[in-house]
Parts: sequence; C-alpha cells; structure tokens
Amino acid sequence: MSRHAVVTGAASGIGLAIARRLLTDGWDVTLVDVRDGALAKAADILGHDHSTRVSAIVGDLADATFATEFVGNAWDIAPVDGLVNAAGIYPAIPFLDVDADAWNRVQAVNVVAPLLATQELARRAIATSTTPSVVNVASGAATRARPGTAHYSTSKAALVMLTKASAIELGPYGIRVNAVSPGFFAVDSEVNPVTAEYAELLSTTVLPGPAKTEYVADAVRFLLGEDARWVNGANVPVDGGSSAGTRSLPQHWDDRTHWQSGHFTTELSGIEQ
Repeated sequence: MSRHAVVTGAASGIGLAIARRLLTDGWDVTLVDVRDGALAKAADILGHDHSTRVSAIVGDLADATFATEFVGNAWDIAPVDGLVNAAGIYPAIPFLDVDADAWNRVQAVNVVAPLLATQELARRAIATSTTPSVVNVASGAATRARPGTAHYSTSKAALVMLTKASAIELGPYGIRVNAVSPGFFAVDSEVNPVTAEYAELLSTTVLPGPAKTEYVADAVRFLLGEDARWVNGANVPVDGGSSAGTRSLPQHWDDRTHWQSGHFTTELSGIEQ
C-alpha cells in the first residue's frame, strides 16, 4: 500500500523538490500552495512524470482555518503518513520598518500553520492508531540573523523549538517530529525573490559545488522514513557545512607567538619560593 505525504509550499523551490523526491520513492503526494496557477502546473508535471497519485489543494496558510482544514482534506484522499511543512515567506524588511501586519503574517505562515497542521494530523492519527511523521523546514537563519530578517529569523527559531516541543508530546503516540535547516538555496522564487548580489554572497559553502534543493529533499526523505525511526526532535542542518563555521575570514595570525609556543623564560626575581 502506497504511503501518502502532504507537502506545503510545493508549487516551487524546496517544497517542489521534496514532493518530487517522495514521488520517486513511490509515495502518493498532496501538494499545498497559495499560488493556484503554479500549483496546477506543478501537479501536472509531477503527475505526468510519476505513476503515483498527485493531488493539489490551494489555500493561504496564513488563514488559520485553512491551515487546519487542509490536513483533513488530504486525509479524505487517503490517511496521511507524512507531513512536510515547507511553506515559508521571507519579505526582507529593515528592523525599524517591520510593522505588526508584516510580523504577524510571517509568524502565521512560518510557525502557526505548522502548529495547526501538526495538531490536526496528530488528532487524526491518534484516533486511528496510526503513526505518521512530520518534518518542518526551518532555516539556518534560526541561529544566524541577517539584516532585514528579524521577523523571518524569529519565526524559524520558533519553528525549531516547536519541532522539539511537539516531538516530546507526540512521541509517546509514535508520532515523530523533526526539522531540517537548509542553508541558502537559489530557487528563483516569485514568493521570496532575492537579488543576484545577495545570492552570490550567501552561495559560498564549506563543501564545493552549488547547493541543490534535492539535497534538502534527500534529508526530508530520510527523516520521514523507517531508517529514521529512532530520530525524533532533531534539527538537521543541510547547508554544506556553513553552520559549522565560516571560510570567509582570513587566518587571523600567521604564526605562533613565543608565549603560545612556550619558548620564553620566566623571571622569578623578587618572588619568594
């Protein structure tokens, strides 16, 4: 029997890559996105490329009612075995210009929607004695702020903690909740556009080669699957090593001082032994 996953933000970018990876593995996938045209196009392409079932649900995750009901709508298609909360918005706004409306919409899409969707999935799973898994797509921005990201970085930090909190409360029911934290991936997003200069500055990683959304999809696939059956409440960085440190700074000193190397003498005159 085929497994059924629901992926939000699935019309493009990381969400689309995750949906494609799961379909390749034989999952049925329900795509969720606010962009009806892009979502229909993605569903057509994926449905043509894969023999498994592709469904689509259009709606705004900032709407709390929709953020709860789409899980039920997907469940009506087939019981849900995996939920991937990949949708996120990132309007770059200077700190002094962030107003309540902008703040609240970012939190609604990036944090509240995953909360409500996970709650609804858990209620249905507990009622039917099933054990789905949840993966939240957080960000390296959860621990590293940048100009214009006060609202976004806060939302992703909250999503990481939501992952941990839900993992410990749902774990006793056999429901696992984990997160991935991608570094920067150039996805040419109409929802979250970035300048070429910004993309170039953030594209350097410790590992060589360009970042590919498929790398995030592979990590999500692992966390949803049986091989990760003992992984719960984890946040897996998928960033080429950028969270380990930076290569953008030069070595701060080219040799050891004689104090560091121990090549010096200590004068003890005047000190009683």
